[in-house]
Amino acid sequence: MTGESCNINDKEKSCCSTPAQEPAASLKEHWNNAYLNNAEDKLGWYEEFPQESICLVDKCNLSPDSVILNVGAGTTTLIGFLLLMGYTNIIATDISNDSLAKLKTSLGDEEDKITWIVDDLTKPVLLKNIPPVDLWIDRAVLHFFTEAGDQDTYFELLKSKVRKGGFVIFAEYNLDGATQCAGLPINRYNQEMLAEKIGNNFSLTDSFEYSYFMPSGAERPYVYTLFRKTG
Repeated sequence: MTGESCNINDKEKSCCSTPAQEPAASLKEHWNNAYLNNAEDKLGWYEEFPQESICLVDKCNLSPDSVILNVGAGTTTLIGFLLLMGYTNIIATDISNDSLAKLKTSLGDEEDKITWIVDDLTKPVLLKNIPPVDLWIDRAVLHFFTEAGDQDTYFELLKSKVRKGGFVIFAEYNLDGATQCAGLPINRYNQEMLAEKIGNNFSLTDSFEYSYFMPSGAERPYVYTLFRKTG
């Protein structure tokens, strides 16, 4: 299947900058260093306009007050575009508090419209307490979890938090992609592998291959998928 082109409540928000249980120090430090030592537009995963993600969000036909969770948000530009699209109930989470601090700065006065959570997806604490999610967005996060136990914890959280009828977007390195990113090993995927991981209660709605070009010009092949929870 091929992705199609598309155009682009007042609610109390909590800023959870320090989780009850600190994420694994070494991994947290790794990602903080990555964001502190590089300009956002020089990072290997930077997208000025995340068109593929926006197109898949558009296909979900969500209401403006739907709960949208962006895992591994980093300094993504997607949050800003979600605000422009009219969404009012967005949660941004990352293991790196420094990346989220940068993202808040980039959003200016809009940052108080977002719920911010620093947590570790492989050892979640605060994320266990978020409300049911209408859309879970993961661009280039899952593929960093190379240990089976970490993958299991990630999917247990996802399955428990995505409501029936809700959606999940994955954008991960495909089987032709690099074996490392940001100095860390990668677990590569295709749509069948993602479907097996997410389980029978989710149906595949869309899937396509996409070549992303890093700021350096290097090509990175991705697989994008959209699942819907049916059971």
